[in-house]
Amino acid sequence: MRTLRFLLQKEFRQMFRDKTILVMMFLLPVIQLGILPLAMDLDVKNINVAIVDQDHSAYTQKLITKLGASGYFKIVTVAPAYKQALFSLENGKADIVLEIPPSFERHLIKEGNQSLNVTADAINGTKSGIGTAYLLAVIRDFNQDIRLMSNRQPVAPAIIDIASSAWFNPHQKFTWYIVPGVLVLLLTLVGGFLSSLNIVREKEIGTIEQINVTPIKKWQFILGKLIPFWVVGMIVLTIGLLVARLFYGIIPLGSILLLYLLAAVYLMALLGFGLLVSTISNNQLQSMFIAFFFIMIFVLMSGLFTAVDSMPVWARTIATFLPITHFMKAVRMIILKGSTFSDVLPILVFELLFAIGLNALAIRNYRKTQ
Repeated sequence: MRTLRFLLQKEFRQMFRDKTILVMMFLLPVIQLGILPLAMDLDVKNINVAIVDQDHSAYTQKLITKLGASGYFKIVTVAPAYKQALFSLENGKADIVLEIPPSFERHLIKEGNQSLNVTADAINGTKSGIGTAYLLAVIRDFNQDIRLMSNRQPVAPAIIDIASSAWFNPHQKFTWYIVPGVLVLLLTLVGGFLSSLNIVREKEIGTIEQINVTPIKKWQFILGKLIPFWVVGMIVLTIGLLVARLFYGIIPLGSILLLYLLAAVYLMALLGFGLLVSTISNNQLQSMFIAFFFIMIFVLMSGLFTAVDSMPVWARTIATFLPITHFMKAVRMIILKGSTFSDVLPILVFELLFAIGLNALAIRNYRKTQ
């Protein structure tokens, strides 16, 4: 323990001498957690609509007004012809074109039906699909208003009444879903990326030879490298939880101690991975590329952006064996659902096995010559 204490003193002094690393470890997580969830909002809003009004009636004006008042659409142009509106779609100024044919109002009043033409830019499939669905919902609502204004009987109500409620995220805010994911991402960067530069840095500056000729055991050396970044990761978690509460009003429903316990084990696994990468690399550039390659896979297959259940079978199989996938799920369970220890126990055991395995590989792979 006395040897380990001296190693820890060396690592902390070396860490605090590098001001750039301090900024990366403490300031950048605050900035990223404050900005990324807002930039990554997948809620579709501000859909640009080009309208072709060939009727110019009172009904078309009410439809256009209802469309603009919905809060989801921005009317960028009212074109006299369809070709002009289509040009707005081609140059990217509009996402959807709504064409209102001539005699729109007359056909609605006399015949009770009228067709509309909707053209969507499908380069962004999500935006076009959801935007078209929003537009159709506004038109259906407008159609109901027309029936009432024309003294027509509205469609008979359904026999079955449906009442829905949103649990765990009652206001359905996307930030509540993404903030815990970004917090996991920050811990992954600290645990996997920064630690991967640690041992290889000793190789580059030449101090690894001095350490190798000392009677320090391999496990002491690896543990001395692991603990400082483990402490840093726990501090980043604390800062992240404070930012989540102050910026987004997210207060964990579950046990804070359980969240820290899971994070502690997960960081041990990621630090073991980073140190393993550092032991097999010859320089920091090589270590950065290896760590970046694997961390990109971890992040993209963790469920941060896309639900794991929506992935192909081969991708779900790979995601099942990644510690970040299970930790991402557990963090959201604790913060949003208030899950208990028994709920996350299988995940905790899985992370613990990964931590033991990766650190054992790092210790074994570290070549200590005397």
